[in-house]
Amino acid sequence: MAKLKMKKKSTSTDMTAMCDVAFLLLTFFILTATAKVPEALPVDMPSSVAQTKLPDTDLAIITIGKGADGKSKVFFDIKGREIRKRTLEGMGAKLGVNFSEEDKTKFALMDDFGVPLANLKQIIDMKASDRTKANQPGIPMDSLNNQLKDWLLVSRRAAIDIDNKELQIAIKGDAKEEYPQIRKIMDILQDQKINSFNLVTGMRDKNF
Repeated sequence: MAKLKMKKKSTSTDMTAMCDVAFLLLTFFILTATAKVPEALPVDMPSSVAQTKLPDTDLAIITIGKGADGKSKVFFDIKGREIRKRTLEGMGAKLGVNFSEEDKTKFALMDDFGVPLANLKQIIDMKASDRTKANQPGIPMDSLNNQLKDWLLVSRRAAIDIDNKELQIAIKGDAKEEYPQIRKIMDILQDQKINSFNLVTGMRDKNF
């Protein structure tokens, strides 16, 4: 009796659908990802296992570290566009510096800065890429010209006026920064009855 020959089926798989899905996912991640903006004052933060996330608004960040010249500098940042605009208005009125509506709009979109208020307009007029390269001397915080104290006070009032919330404070310091410099900032906070604040740290493996 003759044997029946079984017809062999193709074992190839159509990968067209898989490629389409892969390219769709790749396109999605490219369009939704945000590039990390270079920091104007890069700091090597101390390590910690804490995972508390800082809020995206109603937050002031004080950054302290050494610039390219080796000197300690203090930079300031405020999260929340309307709070930033109101703070700039208040600082201009307090120290007698005029800012246009265009200046306020640009300032609301900026990140941290580290210059005396009289020189801030020059930083505002720069492109974002140029700001990170600019030689910013830091915000004054000596006894005769303590502008960091003014920035904190005015931004706290702005947060209450706009969101009816107390502004949260975070200190982002370099791990190698000398303690007296950090102490100066803490003294400024305590003078304004700010006894609760966050310390920004980098992540450390829990196994170490």
